[in-house]
Amino acid sequence: MKATKTIYLLTAFLLTASVSLAQKKTATVNGLVLDENENPLSKVSVIILGRATGVATNDSGYFSIKVPADKAFALEFSYNGYRTEQRNFFLVADENERIIIRLERGVGKQLQEVVVKDDRIRTEAGAVRINPKNALVLPSTVGGIESLIKVFVGSNNELTSQYSVRGGNYDENLIYVNDFEVFRPYLVRQGQQEGLSFINAEMVRNVTFHNGGFQSRYGDKMSSVLDIQYKRPKAFGGSAYISLLEQGLHLEGASKDDKVTYIIGARNRSNRNLLSSQQVQGNYVPASNDVQAYITWQPKTKWLFEAMSNLSKTQFKLQPQFSQQTSSVFSPFFTANLGLDVYFGGGEVDAYSTNMVGVATTYQPKKELKLKWMLSYFNNKEEENFDIQGAYLFGERDFDRSRSSFGLITNPLGAGLFQNFARNRLNIELLSATHKGSLERKKHFYQWGHTIERQTINDKLNEWELQDSAGYTLPFNPNQLQLSRVIKSTASLNFIRLHGYIQDNIVLNDSLNMTLQVGVRYNFNTLNNELLLQPRIQFAIKPQWKRDIVFRAAAGAYHQPPFYRELRNYNGVVNMEIKAQKSIQLVTGIDYNFKGWGNRPFKLQVEAYYKNMWDVVPYDVDNVRIRYLGGNIAKAYATGIEARLFGELVKDAESWLSVGLMRTRENLSNDQWYNYSIDSLGKPVDSTLVQGGWLRRPTDRFLTLGLFYQDYLATNKNFKFSMNLLYGSNLPYNIPNSTRYRNALVIDPYIRVDFAFSALLLDAEKAKRRSHNPFRNFQNIWGSLEIFNVIDRPNTISYLLIKDFSNTIFTVPNRLTPRLVNFKIVARW
Repeated sequence: MKATKTIYLLTAFLLTASVSLAQKKTATVNGLVLDENENPLSKVSVIILGRATGVATNDSGYFSIKVPADKAFALEFSYNGYRTEQRNFFLVADENERIIIRLERGVGKQLQEVVVKDDRIRTEAGAVRINPKNALVLPSTVGGIESLIKVFVGSNNELTSQYSVRGGNYDENLIYVNDFEVFRPYLVRQGQQEGLSFINAEMVRNVTFHNGGFQSRYGDKMSSVLDIQYKRPKAFGGSAYISLLEQGLHLEGASKDDKVTYIIGARNRSNRNLLSSQQVQGNYVPASNDVQAYITWQPKTKWLFEAMSNLSKTQFKLQPQFSQQTSSVFSPFFTANLGLDVYFGGGEVDAYSTNMVGVATTYQPKKELKLKWMLSYFNNKEEENFDIQGAYLFGERDFDRSRSSFGLITNPLGAGLFQNFARNRLNIELLSATHKGSLERKKHFYQWGHTIERQTINDKLNEWELQDSAGYTLPFNPNQLQLSRVIKSTASLNFIRLHGYIQDNIVLNDSLNMTLQVGVRYNFNTLNNELLLQPRIQFAIKPQWKRDIVFRAAAGAYHQPPFYRELRNYNGVVNMEIKAQKSIQLVTGIDYNFKGWGNRPFKLQVEAYYKNMWDVVPYDVDNVRIRYLGGNIAKAYATGIEARLFGELVKDAESWLSVGLMRTRENLSNDQWYNYSIDSLGKPVDSTLVQGGWLRRPTDRFLTLGLFYQDYLATNKNFKFSMNLLYGSNLPYNIPNSTRYRNALVIDPYIRVDFAFSALLLDAEKAKRRSHNPFRNFQNIWGSLEIFNVIDRPNTISYLLIKDFSNTIFTVPNRLTPRLVNFKIVARW
């Protein structure tokens, strides 16, 4: 009886389930999938987003799929070698929607391109291939390709596009765009004065970053190389974007016969909204704009002509009014919450203009031989004008909100006046001619290059500073008025630089994928008549293991001749005898491709490095301003280990994680001083000679961590999220131009988290549904909300030093930007 009852219940359950399933509402989507040339694509994967199953197109590119009705859903179309497309729907029961999907060539998963197609990059020590499209979605106050680089190398200033690599400073990085070397302004003191980065991310095709151990074909710097290639478009297109910080437009296209291609970009940037929250309150008027163009003409398959130009102007105006700063520890003698109030007068006007033009001709008479000739002209004009007066009061600040004196300095410890004045001019011109070539012979791939440059630098510095504390000017002299600092200097340099390289890339063993690269660079300049020879070698092997691992190593000499800033010391004196800073570098590591988290592609790179440096010109860093001591008076080293993970933490969304440990030290010659013992009457009775020894370099950061993370709604990829997280442990801060007080202060760890929320406002399918839609020719329009410094951390960039009449120095941290919001709209056609 029980068995019969159980059968009845089971039958009733199955009947109910059948009725329920029969009542489930569905619709149908069918259509064609074509390529860019209107040819059908077979075996294209068509799935409902969020589900594991789907259908594939047949040989005619046709597909048909059952979909849920009366609810929003998305279809995803993916095919190897083409960009993945998504279409959103909301259909009623039994509705039949017919569509045509056109897939564009590209790489839906950039990582797969690196894994499968770019083995050459994998064999180069320190080389990282970066997807430039991520620069368009990474939340960052400066944006651009450099913001992506900071994920790998760390940062301590969100207002600058400059970066430090493996213990080097900003002057030790090379940047190439289409084989032309590009330069940055030199007089900039603070990140807020910077304009646009040279690199326009909308125009970029390829990005390769070398953070050490790079080949001989790259120039004479000690830290890194950023190698940028701009697009050679195949069809007309463009983009436009607008945000609270920056606006831009770019157009690209090609002639009907594809012999001529062009890409042009224009940008305008104003950090006014960003700077309005700075500690120094006032009227900020920053403005920066540029126009770039890259044009190619290929009349025959053997010939290619290229032309590239850039016109950039930046102006920074400031009328400071008031600053209120607070520090929990002002000096060794006070632990209370102390503050500094400064009232300003005067103003600042800075202007920087950069003009660059380059032409190149490439001749390839046969597949194995390529010859290239290049001419370029670079001009940089900079003006720095400020006359700022200030009256300050510092002491204990009242933080009791119940009192009427809340926020005011109630126990003054000092007061004073100051005036800073500058009228500085700098004009740099570089004219260069280059020949480079390559020849492939069996297992050898030879490369060579030679450049002759004429460099002209005209410089005029006129700076002075007046300090007044408690009614007395410092340094105090009762008989005359003295300025605390005066720099008056002019320099006119005109010299020739010759440099070049030759290298051979050798396949030692095909079965083991064993390669060897050997080369040498040379450099000679008429400034100090120094000849530099720099041998470099790289080795890589990929064993025939189940695991896809490449072992790679590099060693070589990396010397950096002086350019401009290294020649000047703190007093503005130019030392014409400065020699090149020299280093021997060793790099070893692995490049490992694997599958994980649902069979998704991942890449792990781990590298250890050591740099031994001599003839070093030591320097101090204040914000982004590098001030050299003006002599080859130090030796140094840097050593560390880095690990980088690339992959899809979320399916079809590329993310990166980078961790680095580093230690860098320097030892200055003759860095000694006396410590005196004082008796009860204040007279010295004994002295001890102290040697400085090995000290932390200004860029010594033990731990750096960077994370670029992307995600999207599980049911709709058109709603995306991205995050940029940066962490860097503390940095040393030197008292300017002081041997005894190098490493006297510490800048707290830098922590920065930025968010971006993006939504697709219009796609091509929606735009074409209405014939009169003004956006019918657009590919897509995206809107983004960016939140900078989500945790609102008051990061420190430098210190303000206040000295009273007793020569006691008080330090106040200069903070970076607080939490800010930015809106951005990007349209592409």
